[in-house]
Order: sequence, then C-alpha cells, then structure tokens
Amino acid sequence: MTRKTSMLAKDWWDYTTLDEKILEDAAKLTEKDLLELSRPGFKVVFYETLESFYLAEALEYINAWKQATSSNPVGICGPIGPTEQLPLVAELVNSLDISLKNAHFWGMDEWYINGREAPESHPLSFARADKELLFNRIKPELRMPDENMHFPKADSLAEYTASYDEIKCAVMQGGQGDVKHWAFNDPVKREGKYADNPPTPEEFRKLSARIVNLHPITLAQNARTSGGGYIVGVPQQALTVGPVETWKSDKVSIWQAGMHDNAFGMRLTPFMISKKIMDSSVPMSLLADHPNVVFNYFRPCLGSVKVEMH
Repeated sequence: MTRKTSMLAKDWWDYTTLDEKILEDAAKLTEKDLLELSRPGFKVVFYETLESFYLAEALEYINAWKQATSSNPVGICGPIGPTEQLPLVAELVNSLDISLKNAHFWGMDEWYINGREAPESHPLSFARADKELLFNRIKPELRMPDENMHFPKADSLAEYTASYDEIKCAVMQGGQGDVKHWAFNDPVKREGKYADNPPTPEEFRKLSARIVNLHPITLAQNARTSGGGYIVGVPQQALTVGPVETWKSDKVSIWQAGMHDNAFGMRLTPFMISKKIMDSSVPMSLLADHPNVVFNYFRPCLGSVKVEMH
C-alpha cells in the first residue's frame, strides 16, 4: 500500500508520512512518560539547568579524550548544533592541563558547495566553527595535532570512514533537527525505487559518510538558526557521517535544549527508539538498534504538545 504524502514537502519522506497512531501516542507523552521510555540500550536523562546540561555535554569530550594513549587513540565525533558546549570544552582542557596529543576528533558534517566541501572561509563552515569555538582556544602546548582532526571532505570520504576502524570513537554526540535527523542523515526524496516507500531500516543502515541532498525542512531550520532566515544562502547539499560510522561508535549521545526541535519532535524520536519502531522517514528512529543511546534533555524546554493561541 502506498503511504501518505508528506504534509511538509510532497516530494520527500518525513515523519508526517507515519501511521497517525504513532504520532498521536508520541504527542501524549508527559515528562514522566519520557523518563519511563528508558530501557536496556536506551536511556533518557533530564537536566534542570542549562549550566548543568552544557557542562555534562562538555565533559563527554573530556572523558573521551582522557582515555587516549599513544597505543590506544580515542576520539569523539561532535556536531555544530548544539555548539554551546564547545568553549566549555576548551576551558576544561586548559584548566585541567589535558594534553590532546593522542586524542582525536571527527566533525559530523560539512556543507557541500560546487563539488567540494565548504572552505573554512565560508561563513557557514562547520570546520571553521569547531576551530573558532574550541580548538583555537586551547593552549598551544595542549592542542590536538591537525592530523588528529577528521573533517569530512569530498575527495576523501572513504578515508574518513576508515578512520573509525583505526581509532576508537568513544562517543558520537549530536542534536536533533526538525526533520528528526542526527548529523545530516535526512529522509530521502520520494522518487525512483523509493516512490512508494522509504528505504528499509536495513538499507538506510548501510549508508556511510556521503554527499546528501537536504530536506526542505532542514534548509529552513538552518536558515532560521544560523542565517537570520536567509534560506537562499543555505547550501542544498552536505557531507555527513552515516549510520555505518555511527554504529562503530561506542555510544550515541543526543542533546536537546529546545533550540533545534520542538515539543512534539522531542517526544516522537525517543518514543520510536524505546518501542523499537524503526522507519527511515524518521532517521533518528533507527538508533533503536544501536546498543548504547542516551537522550539528554534540558527538562524545562520540553513543554507539552497542546494548542496555545498567541
């Protein structure tokens, strides 16, 4: 049976094509219900203040990097969104005098423009943001060697993927976008073999670091959060870490402070993960099969899914 057409972008797959019962059940979840979604392999954690939330997020970097030795290099894969933790990581490294000589870092994604990754001179460059907010703030004697920073590049995606076999990724950290992605693992277009149904979870899981076309909702979100709403200035393609690399990471840690997705979205994905309802129209739901996933929330941002006229 052909599934519903998206309410958001008719030529794409997304969560509005799901069975309405799933959407209704997720919308009803209270804060207590969310906590009770925890199960072996999936945990929901609340923080009461933004200070404790971002400090805990920053400490994931520190705890990963402190494991690294010359014979056992260890790293973390981190996002641009959220970014509030990044300056805190630099302060902690400097204050605790932690050498990053054997530590590694993977950038999750980067814009793809004119056949290559966005240069660091581009105002939206993710690599530039990582360096300005984190790495350039670390004392020179403690800094990570340039060769230990792995940013996705158009001509070396296979090398990027291979690095996850050569170095232990202790944590893949990220946020959640409006279209329910981590990194830029967006739902696909509704065309060709996926005209009637989206890729199966098994098909989507086989995707590694790659060039992706971005869902219209992702373009709108990035324009809102990073470009003052100027959507024509947002690139329509990106390079992104894939499920293949994600499943090579010991832990997937998702951080939601209410700036990137809404009350409904912050309920839908943990509901699907907890109940093991996997559907690639909601890419985040595929994390139901990962053995160690943690969803971290700034609790006051959760709100409720109800009509409020303003």
